[in-house]
Amino acid sequence: MTTERTITNDARRAQIVKAAIEVLAESGYPGATFTRITQHAGLRSPRMISYHFADKAELIQQVAVEVISAGARAILARIEHETAAVPRLRGYLEANLRFLWEHPREIAALSAVGPYLRKPEGTHYTSQSAREFSVLNLEGMLADGQRTGEFRSFDLRAVAVMIRGAIDAAADQFHGDPPLDLDAYTRTVVDTFTRAVTAEEPT
Repeated sequence: MTTERTITNDARRAQIVKAAIEVLAESGYPGATFTRITQHAGLRSPRMISYHFADKAELIQQVAVEVISAGARAILARIEHETAAVPRLRGYLEANLRFLWEHPREIAALSAVGPYLRKPEGTHYTSQSAREFSVLNLEGMLADGQRTGEFRSFDLRAVAVMIRGAIDAAADQFHGDPPLDLDAYTRTVVDTFTRAVTAEEPT
């Protein structure tokens, strides 16, 4: 396959995924048919989707990959240069919450496909298993802070689950009625958790 053709195929796949995200956000999983996605993407025929994706399961898997990867990139860009534990945790919280606030359609699409995603062995994800990767990464970040003495002693998993809960709960609230204020919520979450985990200064 030539480089030009590869670039064209990648662009077409991205176009289809973007349209799928928009349809999923508007109509949910049942309404996200290839016909509707085709119309939304401005394509000539659903066969153009079938050329790039074997079936709906593969397409929604790619939707999940795209949204999760975009979130991960945003978070990494915010924290990769932070070397101290507290600024790193603050950046992690701020980046997570801002991504949720700035990408409501992507988050809605991810929520729509969540119950239909399957693990490689074919079983469905549970709400816990879907969050496990994020919880484990956060546990690692908190453990680093404990090793350097910047964080006090606490149960890593318990705190990681609480932090992820505070982040995930905001997704539906930011654009709800009434909407949750991003800045106020971010300040409160950052202050609450940094105070909870930070080691006390020696007296």
